[in-house]
Amino acid sequence: MTGINHPATVHTAAELTGSGNIVDEKIEQVDDSKALRRRRSRQIRAILAGGLVLGVGAAITLAAWNDSEFAQGTFSAGTFNLVGSTDGTTFAEHATVGSPATLAFTVSPTLLSPGDVVYAPFAVELDASTTNDAIVTISNAATSGDISDLTYELIQPSAFGCASTTTGTELVAAGTDLGTVPASTTFALSQGTPPTVAGAPAYLCFKVTAGAITQGQSGTATIEFAAVSQ
Repeated sequence: MTGINHPATVHTAAELTGSGNIVDEKIEQVDDSKALRRRRSRQIRAILAGGLVLGVGAAITLAAWNDSEFAQGTFSAGTFNLVGSTDGTTFAEHATVGSPATLAFTVSPTLLSPGDVVYAPFAVELDASTTNDAIVTISNAATSGDISDLTYELIQPSAFGCASTTTGTELVAAGTDLGTVPASTTFALSQGTPPTVAGAPAYLCFKVTAGAITQGQSGTATIEFAAVSQ
């Protein structure tokens, strides 16, 4: 039998050279892919390492101790009350010019004649609820009717009472017209022990002298004791 002859494949040098280039290109692509994977791996490790550092920092912040301190103030008003007495024992409020205490003169001031002198004691104190000391200013509050030719003297004795022999600190000089008070006539009062003990009282003695008064004349004078807390 006659054999079948297959045509032989003959590769030229140019073809072989081309095949070699293809192989080289594939090898280079594999190398580039590995290098890229290595770079990505290093980046991922760097990011994870950074994340780990940040995580440790956050853990330190959460572990810090915290503490606070607070302060407050409470504010309340005190109490201040001046009271008066015509007998040195019973003290009460006479807080308006329309409701003054009536001085108890030793001789009736309604039957005066020229040259007569009448005397009346008074006392003021800060009551047991008062929480401040005070300065008391004396002034004329009101007059009515005819009080001409009447003069007075105001003394601050060391005990309650008022008579011709009473002495003490002269607050208003003898011969001062009734219904007038010299400017800046003051005295001090001290608080007691709130809320149970009143302050020490200030004792006062009014001495009123009748001059050339007219028969039938009549009038009133009202004195104010104004206390200011200190």
